Amino acid sequence: MELYLLRHAKAVVRGAAGYTDDSTRPLTPDGAKTMHRIAEGMRELGLEFDLILSSPFTRARETAEIVARVFTAERNLKFEDALAVGGNHRLLIDRLTTEYRSYKHVMLVGHEPSMSALVSLLISGDPDLSITMKKGGLCKLTVDSLKYGRCATLEWLLAPRQLIRIR
Repeated sequence: MELYLLRHAKAVVRGAAGYTDDSTRPLTPDGAKTMHRIAEGMRELGLEFDLILSSPFTRARETAEIVARVFTAERNLKFEDALAVGGNHRLLIDRLTTEYRSYKHVMLVGHEPSMSALVSLLISGDPDLSITMKKGGLCKLTVDSLKYGRCATLEWLLAPRQLIRIR
């Protein structure tokens, strides 16, 4: 399985007027524009996604929808509470190994620090390895047999700026 972990793009700042509920904060106009350019860079890399699983939080959902549109993969987009802020990695991995086990190219769209902790957990067995995922950053892991703990190889971790330059 190839796992692609994507941090949502730039969103309206926490506590901004009109967004007292963190789950409703959308992407900024610049964040949406940048994410579109990032997705075009991903397409230029020849990536493909059988499944795009996203946090249901607005900023992650909007990020995932942009990727799905660029890849003409709207039908492959699903939302997963285990990817929300405070989500459960064990539950996510359980769903990936049962419900979604037939998918080979899976994108996960979520939040920090959860995305870095998940990368860390899967490549080292320890969720506290110091990894930085920028907003709009993308990581590729390869996994032979997904489990909770060390099971993946880090193929690459790209900053948004690098992805934009590809296109």
